[in-house]
Amino acid sequence: MPKFSANLSMLFNEVDFMQRFRLAKQQGFSAVEYMFPYDYPMDAIRKELDENQLTQVLQNLPAGDWAAGERGIACLPGRESEFRDGVGLAIDYAKKLGCGQINCLIGNVDPSLSQHHTDELVIANLSYAAQELADANIRLLIEPINKYDMPNFYLKTSQQAIELIEKIGNPNIYLQYDIYHMQRMEGELTQTMERLLAKISHIQVADNPGRNEPGTGEINYDYIFSALDRMGYSGWIGCEYKPKDTTESGLSWMKKYQS
Repeated sequence: MPKFSANLSMLFNEVDFMQRFRLAKQQGFSAVEYMFPYDYPMDAIRKELDENQLTQVLQNLPAGDWAAGERGIACLPGRESEFRDGVGLAIDYAKKLGCGQINCLIGNVDPSLSQHHTDELVIANLSYAAQELADANIRLLIEPINKYDMPNFYLKTSQQAIELIEKIGNPNIYLQYDIYHMQRMEGELTQTMERLLAKISHIQVADNPGRNEPGTGEINYDYIFSALDRMGYSGWIGCEYKPKDTTESGLSWMKKYQS
């Protein structure tokens, strides 16, 4: 039986962020995730989690100037100190919020830097983050993003992610497998997840095309969820999609998996 987490960066956008916890609970979620909690006081978020009996299962590292188009800074030269400060801040939040996983969006590549030097920079930054998080008993995740939505993003395929993990060699780096992104990049969804299951620590869902809720596009989620049960996947599945209408009206797809 799949365990669904509400991504509060994408769902319940009809209300302000701090009100979304209550709505997630009312709609049957027992867990939440989001990209960045850093604009809100830790104590305020902790209060919402506790009052609504929710578990936080994921957050991202700080990712630079999001409004200006940055999507992570792990591959950007001259930002190493900022990256390390972000790791420390993320650990502080994760400890306070009881979150055992932090995802690193690696970012868009700097075209002025060679591929070799970019790779070296990424490896150095992720090596640092992996060890700092390991010392805090928190998993580091990395996520491939499709080239159509983010043409310059450093990490584009699951195989590239696994090769990067192997190069770093720290056992505390795992794969965040976003089904929407990987459908667009490589297909072979269930076969890939089964092959990489030991390194997949979190899964996210959205349909394609449109990145809307499951059941609105071409991906057979009945088959995928059954396959994940068969494989023995026991992690959370994050609902990171754009509702076609209101969040609540689009949640009917999930009800049959909650009975």
